[in-house]
Amino acid sequence: MSTTTNSTPASASPSRWERLRDSYMWYSFKRDRTAQLCLAVFICMVIAAFASPLLAPTNPYDLSQIDIMSSELPPFWIDGADERYTLGTDAQGRDLWSIVLYGTRVSLLIGFGAVILQALLGVTFGLMAGYLGGRVDSILMRLADIQLSFSTLMVAIVVGALVKATMGSAFYSQYAVMMLILIIGLAEWPQYARTVRASVLAEKNKEYVDAARVMGLRSKRIMFRHVLPNTMSPIFVISTVQIANAIISEAALSFLGLGMPETHPSLGSLIKSGFDYIQSGSWWITLIPGAVLVVLVLSINLLGDWLRDVMNPRLYKG
Repeated sequence: MSTTTNSTPASASPSRWERLRDSYMWYSFKRDRTAQLCLAVFICMVIAAFASPLLAPTNPYDLSQIDIMSSELPPFWIDGADERYTLGTDAQGRDLWSIVLYGTRVSLLIGFGAVILQALLGVTFGLMAGYLGGRVDSILMRLADIQLSFSTLMVAIVVGALVKATMGSAFYSQYAVMMLILIIGLAEWPQYARTVRASVLAEKNKEYVDAARVMGLRSKRIMFRHVLPNTMSPIFVISTVQIANAIISEAALSFLGLGMPETHPSLGSLIKSGFDYIQSGSWWITLIPGAVLVVLVLSINLLGDWLRDVMNPRLYKG
């Protein structure tokens, strides 16, 4: 007597792409034309900025490629333009298209670097304050309150004055990118800390955290391996908005003379360098970098608004 067994193959678990394809976020993104356009614009600007050595016709950091006799030439659509300079030149004779590409790269580096520093400080302090509570919570939140009383501009003035007084202006100009990342990062971390603390307070009394405590896991592992992954949604939303805020803060500081030097310009320092030439008729020196800054920040902010709506469970319609 023979017996036959019919074995049914186990269904393979869905891949990460399949889970993303079936998620509400992907469904919402496919229906939102504004989010698609903003993401496309942002990706194109990031690629163009970081590929500036390949796309820019000249290197604005190379003094041998700068012709002071070609200063303040208009863009190609205005009479008197030079075909070598598509968007014209600035007051120093640098190709405006080249310095906008290089300046956008500097602004993005500062924006992303400052947000990474903010997230590291804010998430760590927020986790500790929300999970440990007690005196640790009181000390960290009072520290955040003190930090919020100082604006980014005030922190920049204090740090810039101390560095220039001790190390000199040449040192500050050489390490201006790192200084701005440090200044903006230290000034804005409480935004993360307060949000993460509120999320941790809602998570730490749930069953999976109690089960981890019963298993004897250390508090550090529970915070970073179990609680933190369940608080990532607001962190993503804040990071998107904070990138735009960091870029705006850098532009404001550079416009006030507390940011990037003119030899290694950002979008803010480009706007500042051309501001004095608006009334003389060379409006493109400041308005073109200003328009690039507006488009960059607007695309990031609209992406942040879409991400906030998608990750808000009250608006979930899955």
